[in-house]
Amino acid sequence: MLVWSRSGRIVIWILAALLLGVLFLAPLAVIVVASFSQQWSGVLPTGFTIEHYSDVVSGASRDAIWASLATGLVASLVALVAGTWAALALRLQGERWGRLLGLLFFVPSAVPSVSVGLGLLVGFSQKPFLLNGTVAIVLIAHFVLVSAFTFGTVSAGLMRLAPDYEQVASSLGARPFYQLVHVTLPLIAPYLVAAFGLSFALSMGELGATVMLYPPGWVTLPVAIFGQTDRGDIFSGAALTMVLVVTTLALLLGLERLPLKAAASR
Repeated sequence: MLVWSRSGRIVIWILAALLLGVLFLAPLAVIVVASFSQQWSGVLPTGFTIEHYSDVVSGASRDAIWASLATGLVASLVALVAGTWAALALRLQGERWGRLLGLLFFVPSAVPSVSVGLGLLVGFSQKPFLLNGTVAIVLIAHFVLVSAFTFGTVSAGLMRLAPDYEQVASSLGARPFYQLVHVTLPLIAPYLVAAFGLSFALSMGELGATVMLYPPGWVTLPVAIFGQTDRGDIFSGAALTMVLVVTTLALLLGLERLPLKAAASR
């Protein structure tokens, strides 16, 4: 740290704790309390219930959970394959071309998700690419929005990968495909898992493009939460928010526990 005195470090830790509590923990605590509340017209809620959570496992809320999980898994898996393929392909290009072409993957992350949704809505509303009103256009939107982060994470892993292992495998007669499957990909496996986890988390929380594109019957959790809170049903929206948080954290914690070793540094 840049503060060397004991009193200065104590002050910094207190300020950091206050900042963390006000900006992160306090809003989450309010959502947790609201999800169990019957009414909240004063400083504190009056009456507690689990009815909001019992409604989650049935009807439209249950469908929203499955829609979000399916969208997140499909979009993240496709983004992982495409991002990994692109990172491996650009690795073979020269530094100038690799950097220039790599920037194309980050274009969607440089514009608001609403702009991505609008572009897809206009681009796929006419034949022969009429996808407006289908689940496919939602999957495409999520893929476009998360692919940049997948590509960036895998590229970072490849940059840290020492070339010695691949050179040794090549000198022993390993074919390119065998080398890729048995040497390169296992060495960057932690980065692949991290890329999938990041993409899934981003997809689960995506709202801007989805609210412009989702068809009837395919309402994701963020859209359902937005709709409930917009109608004034704050408590049900809070319960759905907690389901979204717990589901995403559960997957990320499960991925973190996978016994994988990081790539060897250059």
